[in-house]
Amino acid sequence: MTSPDDSIGSSPPRPWVRWLTLAGFSLFTLTLAAFIHVHSVVLGIAATLPPTPDPAAVPVSVAVVDREHRLLRPFTTADGRWRLPVTHAEVDPRFLDMLIAYEDRSFHEHHGIAWNSMLRAAGQFVLAGGRVVSGGSTLTMQVARLLEGSATRSLDGKLRQMVHADRLEATLSKQQILDLYLTLAPYGGNIEGVRAASLAWFGKEPTRLTTAEAALLVALPQSPEARRPDRDPAAAQRSRDMVLDRLVALGALPAEEAAAAKHEPIPAARRAFPMLAAHLAESAVRARPAAREIPLTIDRPFQEALERLAAARARLIAPRVSVAIVAADIETGEILASVGSSGLLNTESKGFVDMTTAVRSPGSTLKPFIYGLAFELGLAHPESLIEDRPTAFGAYVPVNFDGFTRGTVSIRAALAESLNIPAIVVLDAVGPARLVARLRRAYATMTLPTDTAPSLAVGLGGVGVTLRHLVSAYAALARGGMPVHLVDGSRPGEAPVGQPAPVLDPIAAWYVADILADVPPPLNGSPGRIAYKTGTSYGYRDAWAIGFDGSTVIGVWVGRPDGAPVPGMAGITAAAPVLFEAFDRLGPRKAPLPRAPAGALVASNTELPDPLRRFRHPDSGLVARQAAPEIAFPVDGVDVDLGFSAGEASPLMVRIRNGVPPFTFLANGAPFGRSAFARESFWEPDGPGYVTLSVVDAAGQGDSVTVFLD
Repeated sequence: MTSPDDSIGSSPPRPWVRWLTLAGFSLFTLTLAAFIHVHSVVLGIAATLPPTPDPAAVPVSVAVVDREHRLLRPFTTADGRWRLPVTHAEVDPRFLDMLIAYEDRSFHEHHGIAWNSMLRAAGQFVLAGGRVVSGGSTLTMQVARLLEGSATRSLDGKLRQMVHADRLEATLSKQQILDLYLTLAPYGGNIEGVRAASLAWFGKEPTRLTTAEAALLVALPQSPEARRPDRDPAAAQRSRDMVLDRLVALGALPAEEAAAAKHEPIPAARRAFPMLAAHLAESAVRARPAAREIPLTIDRPFQEALERLAAARARLIAPRVSVAIVAADIETGEILASVGSSGLLNTESKGFVDMTTAVRSPGSTLKPFIYGLAFELGLAHPESLIEDRPTAFGAYVPVNFDGFTRGTVSIRAALAESLNIPAIVVLDAVGPARLVARLRRAYATMTLPTDTAPSLAVGLGGVGVTLRHLVSAYAALARGGMPVHLVDGSRPGEAPVGQPAPVLDPIAAWYVADILADVPPPLNGSPGRIAYKTGTSYGYRDAWAIGFDGSTVIGVWVGRPDGAPVPGMAGITAAAPVLFEAFDRLGPRKAPLPRAPAGALVASNTELPDPLRRFRHPDSGLVARQAAPEIAFPVDGVDVDLGFSAGEASPLMVRIRNGVPPFTFLANGAPFGRSAFARESFWEPDGPGYVTLSVVDAAGQGDSVTVFLD
């Protein structure tokens, strides 16, 4: 049998040798620690440490937030990391308790170094033959490591962290040190900090975490790459469960709660960070690149709802179509939602283009301001009568959208039906320059061709304007004619100083709003809920709908960002349904339209004073000039299939526009019809072939087309 002495050199040292070595090393560690605390500069370590950072100045991702500080869109740091600003007050207290219990139970008592943990680590170091088994690092030491990026498994690195931790504790409060950890802790890939981690792995802010979520966030920073849930969910689950078991052993967590938390699934993939109000957020960051957090006036739930609405509606309308929406509070001018496109990443519809600031033709959306000026100047009342008859202004001949005229109508009907001819007659009376000047008071800039003065074409969309400016103009209507500057919070001091001049007087503005409240809604809307106007630009390039209730104004644009036409797209069918659905999503912000102001005249046409019963242009001779008649159907040069090849030919309808009745219709020079007022007639041809159709009005003006009948 071998004696104990025979095994010297081949067997482990005796226990008393180990304990003696451990005691000697522990004494050395304590002595060294005291030396570090008093003489760190002598060691030369302190001189090489980076300056202690202000936690509020650590480089972080710019976070664009809404009016309630809810995250809209974060941006990566300059080196491509997701490191969102966060403080301990913005994190679930349960997570903080679990973190401190697991990582550093004496965090609130020690001065940067937990000597009991260091002794444990030293003993493990000795027993492992000089290999670091556990670091014994406090949260303060971990912050020191994160600030420097130094190694954790070397003695030199550990000594440096101890010196750095000592300095941090002497300079910062415990809460500031904790905030630095919460901001800098690694969570896999380019994710740093508990806020970015919670958003990336759970899709939510860390203010409320489940026990399982909190345990995973405690576990990941220890080995963030090896435990990444998207790469090794099993490793992530093991590390989470290990944290739960440890917390139970420490008495920091009930066993039942830990057991239930272990059944919660591990996230399998990273979630996308929020990208709400993307275009506005980008603009805000360009304006304030040095900011850590940029609060906007946006209401996140409303913004999110409108972005979903825009994307869904764009898919239904046509390929390559985009939808933009702006909503604002009419009293403060604060923009509550700004949807620049139907999808930022949608390349087919050029979603990267912010259509809330793009200059487009407004179509008929300026007509309410034309009539508002007439009301203010005493030229008309909503029940005044006006002629909707063909009218020419030199070379400019306005035509109604459908090509037909209605004869005598009320101003109310003319605006509600968006008739073009009466609007231009009224605009000629009030003056296009006055219209543009009044819109400028509403902070709505009209873009005119270079070196040109406002013309009558402005009234039908012959001018450029942005959706945001158009919403600003309608906000003035909603406020009784008083303008309000739209603000979004991206630029401090963006609102002008001083009281601007009114756009319209209160009575005129209410008359307009009262008419717009009577406009028939689209199929998905309810009448009388909002006052609104639609518009369609020339060539079906832009569809608009702008409306307001008693608290909010919303504008909608639909079209292609490249300016290509979308045949058949009109404001009432494409934009108005989006507008009414947007108001449906207002929630508690809904408010009724205001009542009539004092002095408003609510009366029928027969009850009006004689001068207001009929609109009279100051230059009646100018307006009396009539445009020549035109054959609207059939169009010159086309083939018309009347059914001769089938043996059952139909009569040919001839339809005209403009001109002064009565009309005489001719086919190859022979009259076939005469109409006192009707603008169409029917001719029965003898057979197929070419025919020249003509029309002559009461003033002797005429038009002709040649078509082929088969």
